[in-house]
Amino acid sequence: MPDRPGGRNPVPAPPPPLAGTVVVSFEQAVSAPYCTRMLADLGAEVIKVEHPRSGDLTRWFDDAADGIATYFVWLNRNKRSLALDCKRPEARAVLDRLLDRADVVVQNLAPGSARRLGLDAATLVERYPAMVAVDISGYGTGGPLDHRRAYDLLVQAESGSCAATGRADAPAKPGIPIADIGTAMQAAAGIMAALLARARTGAGAALQVSMFDTAADFLGFALLYARYTGEERAPLGMSSPIVAPYNAYPTKDGRTVVLGTTNDAEWQRLARDLIGRPDLADDPSLATTPQRCGQRARLDEAVGAWAAALDLAEICARADAAGIGNAEFNRVTEVVDHPQLTERGRWREVGSPAGPLASLLPPVITPAWTTPLEDVPALGEHTTAILTDLGFAPEAQDELRRAGAVRPLPAHDQSGET
Repeated sequence: MPDRPGGRNPVPAPPPPLAGTVVVSFEQAVSAPYCTRMLADLGAEVIKVEHPRSGDLTRWFDDAADGIATYFVWLNRNKRSLALDCKRPEARAVLDRLLDRADVVVQNLAPGSARRLGLDAATLVERYPAMVAVDISGYGTGGPLDHRRAYDLLVQAESGSCAATGRADAPAKPGIPIADIGTAMQAAAGIMAALLARARTGAGAALQVSMFDTAADFLGFALLYARYTGEERAPLGMSSPIVAPYNAYPTKDGRTVVLGTTNDAEWQRLARDLIGRPDLADDPSLATTPQRCGQRARLDEAVGAWAAALDLAEICARADAAGIGNAEFNRVTEVVDHPQLTERGRWREVGSPAGPLASLLPPVITPAWTTPLEDVPALGEHTTAILTDLGFAPEAQDELRRAGAVRPLPAHDQSGET
């Protein structure tokens, strides 16, 4: 019988659920790389195919992480980098052997590129019926915009997300790239569902996920409200157009507290127990959420005056005691050392060409498996090892390099120029 955890021979944690799953990704920027990072964090072997000279464009966004782009560090731990020029005819033999091994293929190449290379999901699943293949695009297939390149801001503008953010006279793009990240999460969920179905039936699936469809779906109630009323609720900055009071309020010590109510019972507690205004709690014109939304300015004035007389810590303590949702407005620099991250050990280190770098653990927490935290790869770092795994002898690898089909770049030539 194996020892208990902590004994002389502790039982090792089971491998992560996607261990043994091979994912090949032809990816750039955020949506596909975040999708495959999620799969890699769950144990999949992710082979990231990059152009031998330019690589993933996010490699060159900045050099803030000890010389490496923060975007790239965020999205590409736990991956192996293969520098392969897929457009060269000599690369076909490498692609064929790579695809023969793949359980999953993900691509978010420019519109039409994957189809020309035979890497679109429909073509791949026709050739490999047990494969799960995913096309990530800006606007999907069909419709007047399917030819367009798409970036997060462009899709958020086109989908109405920017109009629902900021203020009516100052629309804004959310700071988090939700079109990219949301699409990545939709794709990852679809992949895992398809793998589960394949385990039962043996059949793969060709999946399509678009950024526009994702952003439109994320609009949710706002889009449905517009459909059924012909109107749209004006964005209110850090407030909400559907409940009140719910806003950010300056405090006595120069900070900002966010307080919110989402139902009538919370409103009664806020008015009576928190800000000491039973007159507001008893006012029949404030009894329901729609009524309170119609008198938002009046409520914000009352809550704001109360908050301005107290320090942030006291407000949060009183709100907690009253059962009212509250939060401190933090700058991004303040979140780096936020105790909810540091005291729970959420920051870890991963290796990189520049040495150890900080990385957050995946949001899913479980003792059921060990989460891998492997290196962020240099461009083409694993090319030789992958070619060897695919059965290419050293002489054949040299021929591929001479033809320009594969080429791990020397460090001094990793400029991103084509």
